[in-house]
Amino acid sequence: MANIKSAIKRNRQNEKRRVANLGVRSKMRTQTKNALAAAGTEDEAARLSDAVKQIDKAANKGILHKNAAARKKSRLVKQIRVAAAAAEQG
Repeated sequence: MANIKSAIKRNRQNEKRRVANLGVRSKMRTQTKNALAAAGTEDEAARLSDAVKQIDKAANKGILHKNAAARKKSRLVKQIRVAAAAAEQG
């Protein structure tokens, strides 16, 4: 445990931020999973849009780097296209 006043305050601030970031990160992951689950259905576009929106929000809040957000969005769209094609054929 920190002994210095400023370090104690910094620990409190870090814990607050960590808890807030957990919620944003969790929501982003949930939306991503929902988008993948909806691949090949009529709800696909709406779910993908929600997932991309959450990824962008995380990037704007500094939880994700902007390039990491772009990479996640790119990979998500790629996975959805593959899943939709598989659902179409099968």
